[in-house]
Amino acid sequence: MTTFLLFSLLFLAITSHSSGLYCICKDGVSDQQLQKNIDYACGAGADCTPITQNGPCYNPNTIKDHCNYAVNSYYQRKGAAGASCDFSGTATASPNPPTTTSSGCVYQSSPSQIHTWASSSVTARRNLCFSGLASWNY
Repeated sequence: MTTFLLFSLLFLAITSHSSGLYCICKDGVSDQQLQKNIDYACGAGADCTPITQNGPCYNPNTIKDHCNYAVNSYYQRKGAAGASCDFSGTATASPNPPTTTSSGCVYQSSPSQIHTWASSSVTARRNLCFSGLASWNY
């Protein structure tokens, strides 16, 4: 029993430090760099469908909020590995989700929570993301 308890505590100590983290864009980063982060994340595996127009995370419609969603989606899909939340020093891991989210928007806090908002293929979501990004005015 003692061995089981020690093993359980050790397992929780090892895994708890990395679970429940979000990747968010840092304050003070230029809109141009935030857009580059969105473009990269959406093109490299993030599910950006929720931040397209009429998506549950479209509002607030700011480049910073869309960047937060895109880099977090990318980070979670890459297994929440530390380096996947760097974006050339313009993003950081946080224990808290962004504070400016719409009521229907859900930020993933661990790789195991990955859901797809739309039931489309990865390619279709990526194309939708890029078509939405091309029409956004910041």
